[in-house]
Amino acid sequence: MDNPNYKSGFVAIIGRPNVGKSTLLNYVVGQKVAIMSNVAQTTRNKIQGIYTSPEAQIIFIDTPGIHKPSTKLGDFMEKSALSALDEVDAVLFVVSATEKRGPGDDFIIERLKKVNQPIFLVVNKIDQINPNDLPEIVDQYKDALPFKGIVPISALQGNNVNNLINDLIKILPNGPQYYPADQVSDHPERFVIAEMIREKVFLLTRQEVPHSVAVDVTSIKREDENHIHISANIIVERPGQKGIIIGKGGKMLKKIGTMARQDIERLLGDKVFLQLWVKVVPDWRDKSAMLKDYGYRNKDY
Repeated sequence: MDNPNYKSGFVAIIGRPNVGKSTLLNYVVGQKVAIMSNVAQTTRNKIQGIYTSPEAQIIFIDTPGIHKPSTKLGDFMEKSALSALDEVDAVLFVVSATEKRGPGDDFIIERLKKVNQPIFLVVNKIDQINPNDLPEIVDQYKDALPFKGIVPISALQGNNVNNLINDLIKILPNGPQYYPADQVSDHPERFVIAEMIREKVFLLTRQEVPHSVAVDVTSIKREDENHIHISANIIVERPGQKGIIIGKGGKMLKKIGTMARQDIERLLGDKVFLQLWVKVVPDWRDKSAMLKDYGYRNKDY
């Protein structure tokens, strides 16, 4: 790196479920890295999005939404979100302009009181409110923590996101470019592919199959220069859920496959043949060995 003033660092994104953390990450990185769904708890791993410019590289850690855990998986996600805060250069605490400060926010604020790094309050979804209401929303939070800055944004439309990036770059330490300029995530492709399939399951089945879904990508094989063959299992907890995902005459599974394949082709830049199966594994979320099988390994957290 020729630039002696090059900045680089790690930034955690934290906030209640559904405040738009993944949307923000995707806007900044310019590609689909974190899956987006308005079902709470869709982000399970610390997905890292990487922003690179001639001046700086910011590695974003998108933490799972913090909530009270009720299963081993929930417990695991909770620990993951909190451990991320101890290893970063700055924290973005994202709240939604469309919701009042609630117990979930208070829980996060209590945890953030123990953090020594600079914390920015990011008020997202300003495109959904009257601008005159903004001061009142900010007032709910502004004295809760010694914020380094308060930045109102619309992650969906990109309003003010560049200002947020510039504010972050100002406080990051000088450092190397950790990743190649064209790399947007440090997760292996297998993980991102699984996330894309899982997103479509959420999107198309809505509340019917909420959180008891994992995706296990069993093989990724290149057939020739332009074609990739991918096989994956969609794991559910009950036979009824399997029926919902397969759908009448296999229609739902076909729809999930088609939509996921389009995203995966954009990611890989190749034609993809995607084969999906649905497997029932009772109570997989409460079995440690299975959590490991489906990619939730302690070393990731």
